[in-house]
Amino acid sequence: QVQLVESGGGLVQPGGSLRLSCAASGFTLSYYIMTWYRQAPGKERELVATITSAGDNTNYADSVKGRFTISRDNAKNTVYLQMNSLKPEDTAVYTCNARHIAFSSRNYWGQGTQVTVSS
Repeated sequence: QVQLVESGGGLVQPGGSLRLSCAASGFTLSYYIMTWYRQAPGKERELVATITSAGDNTNYADSVKGRFTISRDNAKNTVYLQMNSLKPEDTAVYTCNARHIAFSSRNYWGQGTQVTVSS
C-alpha cells in the first residue's frame, strides 16, 4: 500500500524550531521528487520546498529561504523539513508530496501535519 505519513508538527513559540518528517511506504522514494506544501486557513496551498530525487538540488519559497531546510534520506525512505526561526505566519497544515521523475501519474500525498506558531 502506497503511503506518505508526516510527523513532527505541533505548537511552538515564535523563534522556535520544528523538524517535520515524511515517511514513505509501498514505493521507493529515490525515484521521486519530494515537495513540502502548506496551507493556512482561508489561503491557497503554497509550495514550501522541493528536493530532487538524488537530493542534489533544492528550491524554496521566498518566505522560508534561509530559515527552512529540506533534506532526504533515501535509505530510510524519508524526507525532512527543518524549520528554524518560526513565525506566526508559518502556521499551517504541512503536507508532503511525492512525484515520480518519469511517470507523472505516480503522484502521492500525505495527510498533513499541523504546525502552529504562537506565544
